[in-house]
Amino acid sequence: MSWSKEFVELNKSKHDRDSFDCSEPELNLFIKTQAAKHMSAGISRTMVLPSAHPLLNQQFAICAFYTVAPSALARETLPIKHSKKLPKYPVPVFLLAQLAVHKELHGKGLGKITLIRALKYLWEVNQYMMAFAVVVDCLTDSAQSFYHKFGFEILCEHNGRTRMFLPMNTLEQLFND
Repeated sequence: MSWSKEFVELNKSKHDRDSFDCSEPELNLFIKTQAAKHMSAGISRTMVLPSAHPLLNQQFAICAFYTVAPSALARETLPIKHSKKLPKYPVPVFLLAQLAVHKELHGKGLGKITLIRALKYLWEVNQYMMAFAVVVDCLTDSAQSFYHKFGFEILCEHNGRTRMFLPMNTLEQLFND
């Protein structure tokens, strides 16, 4: 399976959600049954990287996807070096709620590409609606290792998962050239 060049917003009539399998049941279920509903409700946006060519059903396979949503953190959950300059009320952040790559494409660098594209998207949104950081809740230890490689720091335990964050000023260094 080869992928197209651009991430686009999930479209139920164009993208074959049923054929997506990243080997992680929770992420598979999300893209198949919840992503479009969450978008309709206005609570998140899911961007997909479609296959370069349509399937027999004339829809495009989903090679990778990410989902983002607005969120907030209690200032007290941040490390002192970050929190001391922040107000005492909840701090706005972007939640990178989901990120997955089709299992047929594992090991080809598509996870890195997807993460970079998601971070670039959030950096662009940040120009209009500011947030302090990007936050991710790691589903597995391997996900935690993946995000750590890209500069995410452990923040706390949240709903039984390790929550990590990447400050927006780090993204500024990456994308503001």
